[in-house]
Amino acid sequence: MESNLTSPQENHLKSYSDSYAAAGVDVTAGYESVELMKKHVARTVIPGVVSGIGGFGGLFRPELSEMKEPLLVSGTDGVGTKLKIAMLLDKHDTIGIDAVAMCVNDIVCCGAKPLFFLDYIACGKNYPEKIAQIVSGVAEGCVQAGCALIGGETAEHPGMMPLEDYDIAGFTVGIVDKPKMIDGSRLSPGDVLIGVKSSGVHSNGFSLVRKVFGIGKMEDSGESLVGAAMGLAVSVAKMLHNDTEIVNRHYDELGCTLGEALLTPTRIYVKSALAAIECADVKAISHITGGGFYENIPRMLTPGLTAKIEKTAVPVLPIFNLIQKTGNIPEHDMFNTFNMGVGLCMAVSSNTSDKALEALRSAGEDAVVLGEVVPGDEGVLLW
Repeated sequence: MESNLTSPQENHLKSYSDSYAAAGVDVTAGYESVELMKKHVARTVIPGVVSGIGGFGGLFRPELSEMKEPLLVSGTDGVGTKLKIAMLLDKHDTIGIDAVAMCVNDIVCCGAKPLFFLDYIACGKNYPEKIAQIVSGVAEGCVQAGCALIGGETAEHPGMMPLEDYDIAGFTVGIVDKPKMIDGSRLSPGDVLIGVKSSGVHSNGFSLVRKVFGIGKMEDSGESLVGAAMGLAVSVAKMLHNDTEIVNRHYDELGCTLGEALLTPTRIYVKSALAAIECADVKAISHITGGGFYENIPRMLTPGLTAKIEKTAVPVLPIFNLIQKTGNIPEHDMFNTFNMGVGLCMAVSSNTSDKALEALRSAGEDAVVLGEVVPGDEGVLLW
C-alpha cells in the first residue's frame, strides 16, 4: 500500500494548478521563494524557537524562570511609501530592516525585549529572487533586534497592484517583567531628556518627501479625457524616467544620491535601549515616527508634564535641511512630521543620565541631552 506521507519538496512538485496560474497566481514561485529565504531565516534562530518556517503557526517557548510577572507586548507596522524609493532604485534588501525596526522600536518603549517577528508581503507578481531579497532584510533586522523570524506570508495579488509592486508589514511579540515595565508613571520635573540619533528619515513622512521632490508627479497637459487616456502610457513612462533621475541625483550636502539617503534603513534601538535600561533609571521612552516630536513625545508623558527641548541640541541631519529648503516647509511642520535626527527620546532621572548616555554610546549610538521634563501641559516645548 502506497504511503500518503510525502516530503515538502514532493508535495510542492504535486501542487500546481494551470488554472490558478492563468489567473495570475503561480504557487510554484511561492515554493521557490521559501527555498531561497531559508538561509536568511536560519540567521535569526535564537533559544526558544521551536518550529521552522512552513507550518501553519510559528512556535516559540519563552524563558520565564527569572520573571515575576511576565507580560507579552505586541506591535505591528509597515514602511509606508518608502517602498516607492526601493522600487525606483530596484533595491529590495534593506526595506525589510525598516519593517522590523518600526515594530521592535515601538515595543522597546515599554522596556520589552522582542522575542519573535512575522512578516506579510503582498505583491503583484511573485518574483522569488526579489521576495528573497526582501526577506533577507527582514532577517537582518531580526538579527539586529535579537529576535527570531518564525513565520510569514507572501501573497500574490494580481489585478490589485502592478506586477512589479509590493507592500510589506510586520508583527512582533516581546516580553517584559511587569515590575520593570516602562510606562512613564514615575516621570517627574527635572528628569533629563536624551535623544538618540536617527539614521535618516527612517520610515515616516515619505508622502511629503515625494511631494517635495516631485517623485510620482505626472504633468497635466490639459488634454481632453480621450487624449489623456491615449497618452497615459507615455505619461507614465515619462514620470518613471523623471523619478529615476530625481532619486539618482547627487547632493553634496548629503554625500550621496537622494535615493541612497532616503533608503537608508531605520535604525534599530533595541539592544542599546535595553542596555541603558539595565544601568540607568529610564522612566519613559518615545519612538519618534510619523507625527514627529509634537505627536510622539507627548505619548510618553503623564498629565501635568511637558518635554522642554532646546532646538539647538537637536542633531538635525542634512536630509531634513534639504527637505525643508526644497519644499519651503515651516519649521513647525518639519518637527510635526519627521524625526529631525532623533529616532528615540528617553526620559531618565537626572542622577543616572550620565550612565544612560554612556551605555547608549558604548552600544554604538550617538546620544545627546535634548532638554528636561518640566511642569505644564504643553506636550512639547521647543525653544
